[in-house]
Amino acid sequence: MPGEASSMQAGARVLPAGGNPVLEARGLSVSFDGTPILAGIDLTVERGEALAIIGPNGSGKTALFRALIGAIPHGGTIHWAPGTRFGYVPQKLDIERDLPITGGDLLRARLTISHAQKSEIPAALERLSLQPRVLKQSIGSMSGGQFQRLLVAFALIGRPDVLLLDEPAAGIDVPGQDALNAALRRVQEEDGVTILLISHDLSVVYRYASRVLCLSRESACAGAPEVVLTPERLSELYGKPVSFHLHDEGNHGH
Repeated sequence: MPGEASSMQAGARVLPAGGNPVLEARGLSVSFDGTPILAGIDLTVERGEALAIIGPNGSGKTALFRALIGAIPHGGTIHWAPGTRFGYVPQKLDIERDLPITGGDLLRARLTISHAQKSEIPAALERLSLQPRVLKQSIGSMSGGQFQRLLVAFALIGRPDVLLLDEPAAGIDVPGQDALNAALRRVQEEDGVTILLISHDLSVVYRYASRVLCLSRESACAGAPEVVLTPERLSELYGKPVSFHLHDEGNHGH
């Protein structure tokens, strides 16, 4: 029913279809060395929405992302709308930070891969509140927050329809997190980009997500943030009391 969260046992996690889906997955499953990580997930994502995926460590959040982009074997079917362009920011990038690579090298490589215009580099830097000097700065000399924002700028080049962000605020200080969250909101609302976000920051999820998918080995739930992110449901999901605080004016802690 509208406004209610749908509770699901493992193997039957469903988000209802709507009118303009960019993604439909049916019976999605992932196993590692014979151990089921995800089982029987049915997932529909509407174009232009912000879907947050939450859950305890080991619940399969990153595996879900990697399956959706075809990076790991999976069961079931995944259908993206024709012509969908992706931007993906992994939780950890397998790159040696002491390599003699500058921020500009990284972004120019993305230009080549995506056949994008050079003007997209300064536009992406501006969206992420990064100064042009990062183009000449080695990636090894960047702070963790700087480097993470550079990766999001990298993902924005090529004008993706869908951004998949695996804990993009990891290692970023509070002002940087606020700038990143504001940039993602602009990308979603002004450019119509669909955002799939893995986050442990429930206050960010509450403020910015239009829907939330909770993953757990035992049970799961899906629905609007104000319905899903209740103390009772979070305690059931994480197996312990969980609370978070909203810092927006007029909101109260949960």
